[in-house]
Amino acid sequence: MQQPRKIIYHKKSRTLEVSFDGTASAIPAELLRVYSPSAEVRGHGAEQRKLETGKKYVAIKKIEPVGNYAVRLIFDDGHDSGLYAWDYLRELGENLDSYWQEYLADLKAANASRLPTIPVGQWNPKA
Repeated sequence: MQQPRKIIYHKKSRTLEVSFDGTASAIPAELLRVYSPSAEVRGHGAEQRKLETGKKYVAIKKIEPVGNYAVRLIFDDGHDSGLYAWDYLRELGENLDSYWQEYLADLKAANASRLPTIPVGQWNPKA
């Protein structure tokens, strides 16, 4: 797989811009986090994938190159074990809408939310 021409993280929109030979995709950090290729999230098969919830505001803290084939994304929630190979980043970018719809459908089926859980006693509606 060809290495991307450009990888830029946009902090304000929390999106990772990945450009391959004339095509560019803006992949939300949330989607990258919930579809992490790590065994912690993906498991060892499609049936073992863990549904990640409460990741609406997750951000990428650091991007580390891994050889000539991938990057490691370090998220602000502490997740750092996924290696995003070039072909996987391209697949996520090209199929962004279908991944997003699958994620939303999985959340709905599990009666779960994209919003982070607020610890008991921490919510202040006047803040």
